[in-house]
Amino acid sequence: MSADLVEARPGVYHDSVSLMRVSAALAGLPGIEVAVVAMATELNLGLAAGLGFALPEAGQGDLLVALRGAGPAELEAARAELDRLLAGLAVRTAQGRDEERSARTVRSAALRGVGDGPATLALVSVPGPYAFAEAMDAIEAGLSVMIFSDNVPVEQEVLLKRRAAELGTLVMGPDCGTAVIGGAGLGFANVLRPGPVGVVAASGTGAQQVTCLLDLAGVGVSHVLGVGGRDLSAEVAGLSTLRALAALDADPATELIVLVSKPPVPETARAVRQAARELATPVVTALLGQGDDLTRAAEAVLRALGISVPEWPSWPAPASPPGTGTLRGVYSGGTLCAEAELVAGSGEFTDFGDDAYTRGRAHPMIDPSLRLDALARVPRGDVALLDVVLGHAADPDPAAGLAPGIAAAVARGVPVVVALVGSRDDPQGLTAQAEALRAAGASVFTSNAHAAGHAASLLAGAR
Repeated sequence: MSADLVEARPGVYHDSVSLMRVSAALAGLPGIEVAVVAMATELNLGLAAGLGFALPEAGQGDLLVALRGAGPAELEAARAELDRLLAGLAVRTAQGRDEERSARTVRSAALRGVGDGPATLALVSVPGPYAFAEAMDAIEAGLSVMIFSDNVPVEQEVLLKRRAAELGTLVMGPDCGTAVIGGAGLGFANVLRPGPVGVVAASGTGAQQVTCLLDLAGVGVSHVLGVGGRDLSAEVAGLSTLRALAALDADPATELIVLVSKPPVPETARAVRQAARELATPVVTALLGQGDDLTRAAEAVLRALGISVPEWPSWPAPASPPGTGTLRGVYSGGTLCAEAELVAGSGEFTDFGDDAYTRGRAHPMIDPSLRLDALARVPRGDVALLDVVLGHAADPDPAAGLAPGIAAAVARGVPVVVALVGSRDDPQGLTAQAEALRAAGASVFTSNAHAAGHAASLLAGAR
């Protein structure tokens, strides 16, 4: 019978990305079924209650620890590992405080500068309810800001982006998972060679797919400016997209721009396309739902640069019997999920990276547990389609975590197809990951569109 360990640790703060990693590490320990390590916000307390934990007395400045395991021994081992991981975070935090002792706010840190020059960019990664104040402080200090935080109200997003436009800065986000600024990756970032292509992306995994395909073809990037998945919505109306396009147009290192987005609203798409046509720098668009897909966009970039389009690497499974039921998309990336649904034309698709699934728990690029549960429920005869995204901040060995679930699905008669998004220099090793996934029985494609098309064909061939 399972046992729980629940406690609140007063006055212990760490950022959400660090705590996601701690939660994922604990969830991977033997005998641990559930691990929630997060700040004790109302949202996170609600999540823990929904998982059946008895809540402790806790304030929003406290650290919530909620573990469920096979028994007391497993929980004590997990507690010891938690203490070790938190001690490591505390050391790094203390070192940072020693180095930045006088910087108690974003604005004061900006005034101090970085090295011999002024600060120009702030990265905000705090729980969503607190992101607005920190981001506005950065903007008022004259900084551009990347907001990694999710669950920020759209009304606050609009206020931030309007104020940034007034002050001549750029807001990337909220929920901006990926950016590359002058070769430095922020958030979930692949290892990309430098080059002439600039990217504006209302999509993290969409930007990763396009840039990784370009990297596989030998083409690098100048900058990747994420603007948040809602930027091309009716409410936000492309505020950051328009500024990012103008910034790349003025950048001498950028010879061509790619614009990537989840399906935008038509009026915003028209306005952004018109703005793109007026730039001096040519623009290739990949606006999903507007007749574009990510692979075709990457290929259009290569042709515009006079480079031959390669055959995108793939590792077909030794045998993929046709499916007879439904295509089930089990995704970690929202744009990849939307693209796959558009390419396949039918099926049931779930984006486990959506805010509804990431509240209080690690992103599925780090923690595969929710997707493994979904994969285990795919019935015989259906076809499973999933993405695996490599790069810094992602799972250091995603194939190791997913392979047992893939092998079990294949063994019960579920063909599995994987879209593997990564560059050849990513720390996980693109080829090694592909071969491990293929060994588990999956067909693996570096193009998400090709993966979706192959998965759909397994069902079409049976009809």
